[in-house]
Amino acid sequence: MTESREETYCPDPLIELFLDDLWSSRGLSDNTLSAYRTDLNHFDRHIQRSGQQLTEVSQEGIRGYLDIRFEQGFARTSSARLVSSLRRFYGFLVICKKIEINPTAQIKSPKIARKLPGSLSEFDVDRLLSEPDVEDSIECRDKAMLELLYATGLRVTELVSLTMEQLSLRQGLVRVIGKGGKERLVPMGELAVDNIEYYLQGARAELLKQKQSDVLFPSKRGVMMTRQTFWHRIKLYALRSGVSTELSPHTLRHAFATHLLNHGADLRVVQLLLGHSDLSTTQIYTHVAKARLSQLHSEHHPRG
Repeated sequence: MTESREETYCPDPLIELFLDDLWSSRGLSDNTLSAYRTDLNHFDRHIQRSGQQLTEVSQEGIRGYLDIRFEQGFARTSSARLVSSLRRFYGFLVICKKIEINPTAQIKSPKIARKLPGSLSEFDVDRLLSEPDVEDSIECRDKAMLELLYATGLRVTELVSLTMEQLSLRQGLVRVIGKGGKERLVPMGELAVDNIEYYLQGARAELLKQKQSDVLFPSKRGVMMTRQTFWHRIKLYALRSGVSTELSPHTLRHAFATHLLNHGADLRVVQLLLGHSDLSTTQIYTHVAKARLSQLHSEHHPRG
């Protein structure tokens, strides 16, 4: 039986060379590197089917591939990410003198309507965070994680990878290692500190079952929890509490930023707390805050 092209596909070694360079020079996360690998492998498969190599690709070849994706119904966000991956990859090949001209130089990314992040009201956050049963070791851990997530605005990867040494309960601070290996100190607030202290008094030891680990929030197997597992835990509490908003771990990060701005926090302070390198990334939350304030005004003002 003849093997299909998919089964015999062999990625161009230049892709791994590029990813190794990103890892060593940029310190990108495994999730980001995986996204680059996926995009480049899909493009490489397409190129190999046409009998070419990545170093032989022209601007027309890239445009043709984007047209095919459009006809196949790929989302604009997906194609925009692909263009970004190709632009960085071919820029790397130019620097390494593997090619002379970057074929992506005149390629424009598909225009994407900037989507406002979903958020929760303060009332819904209270309902969600009150749902876990702290007498159960797993739910006690989840309660501490949810309180910490809402109190600090951490990314979910930052949250599940926290170690004991990154935590200072006495100072009420958590040392976060964010994108690109950048560190930041984020205050936790009293409620998060109280819930973490309660969790550390017994539930964590029950989860570890005498195993040695420096992971702050281990899974029931005593190892670092996956992002997907925590996502499922949040959905469980959303269902139980009756919170109707489509939830993800990022929703609480959005709520953290939006509620701070609603209560008068400075935009640059929120930027530092979130770990955004660019203020424009943080500014999207001002639109969320304004939209929420407009909604409150129309609902409660006598002439709204």
